[in-house]
Amino acid sequence: MLKKLSEEDFAVLRGPLESGRQSPNSLATVLILGMFIQALVFYLTYYVAGKYTIYPNFESIQTIHMWLTAILILLSVVFAIPSVFKRAEKVQYFLSIIVTQNFTVFFYLSALFYLGESDDATVGSLVNLTWITLTIGVLLFLATFIRFYILLQKGYYRKGSKSDEMRGKFETKSYIPIAIIGSISLVFIIQYVMKMGSSDFFDTVMFVFLPFGLFYTLIFVLPEQLVILYCKIRFKSFNFDISGYLYTERVAKNNRKVKHN
Repeated sequence: MLKKLSEEDFAVLRGPLESGRQSPNSLATVLILGMFIQALVFYLTYYVAGKYTIYPNFESIQTIHMWLTAILILLSVVFAIPSVFKRAEKVQYFLSIIVTQNFTVFFYLSALFYLGESDDATVGSLVNLTWITLTIGVLLFLATFIRFYILLQKGYYRKGSKSDEMRGKFETKSYIPIAIIGSISLVFIIQYVMKMGSSDFFDTVMFVFLPFGLFYTLIFVLPEQLVILYCKIRFKSFNFDISGYLYTERVAKNNRKVKHN
């Protein structure tokens, strides 16, 4: 679908790259910080939230997730090295997406494990909640991706192609399906959590609803991350050269030199 769109249709998505927030150097710093945070969150997920959980196959999940996290940490070390990420920028960006989504998994599992510590929790209710929340996650991703694609088709991400007023109106309307999915999902999750006997309201908010909220938030931003990765693969202007300049910045700088001469 995206092949039908031209480079101009994605122009606004270069913003995070042009500002330096998602430059290879910035992502290298994020990967280094992510190494330590992943290790900390792994401990909190499996040795605090999951200490007494009855969630099925807990040990197998822990072992698999431990190895996957270890691999991500090792790759983060490699792609934080300038001589590596300057020659494999696309792979570094893809790795940053995977690391981000690993936190999604941590948040999601910590909420389920915490509910599995409730006296009224059963294996069946935990499995049902897992399927419900995962289905909601898939629907949210699809709705967000479709919304994003429609915005691209409408020229929302073309520089100067739409007035701010029209953009605002269209984007507000485009959130309606996502808001409906979110509202229905919240009702289902609240009903299930209450049935499972979580009595402390503050703990429920902190250790169930907040992690689920972060889980869905990271899913919501995933389509944009994937589209930027697609742009990096397809368009040279979304990439940096060895000296750290975006190719568009390098061209603009050379043009200024030519005009000055």
